[in-house]
Amino acid sequence: MAARNDADILSVLKRDAESGFRLLMAKYKETVYWHIRRLVVSHDDAQDAAQETFVRIFRSFRQFKGDCPFGAWIYRIATHEALRALERRKDERLSLDDPEAGTSSLMTDEYVDYGDLEAVKFQKAILSLPTKQQLAFNLRYYDELGYDEIAVITHSTAANVKANYHIAKEKIIKYMNSTI
Repeated sequence: MAARNDADILSVLKRDAESGFRLLMAKYKETVYWHIRRLVVSHDDAQDAAQETFVRIFRSFRQFKGDCPFGAWIYRIATHEALRALERRKDERLSLDDPEAGTSSLMTDEYVDYGDLEAVKFQKAILSLPTKQQLAFNLRYYDELGYDEIAVITHSTAANVKANYHIAKEKIIKYMNSTI
């Protein structure tokens, strides 16, 4: 049975957790992985955080109250797991203000194409943002979520999310237009 929407997935989860979880994974596995991956960069860290995300979802889906969209609830859990992974690596964060932080200081990862210098520079700019700006930017730019949904995910307001997104965008544009 292929679920077309989150309500179908929740319904199946409540009737048959194993089948529902397969549907959940089919719909969200890749999305959750890439959401986390854009925050933590490392493939291994993203896999670990994504796995922990789905374990947490499976353990707590019965507590989902429906006070926000199911997808936003999943992103919220994934975001918390990504932030936990980042916290473990907080000493490795980049800063655009640090002239010594060249592209070589990005965490090495066989899944990153270091031949595309513009993409590496763009990633470096995103990774150097404060967490709230990075989350707002990634969720809006990559995941194409609305400000209201991002606000639910980040426990913020739509106005704060919009401000964080626009500040992040301006910082990234400024950095991308500067010379290396």
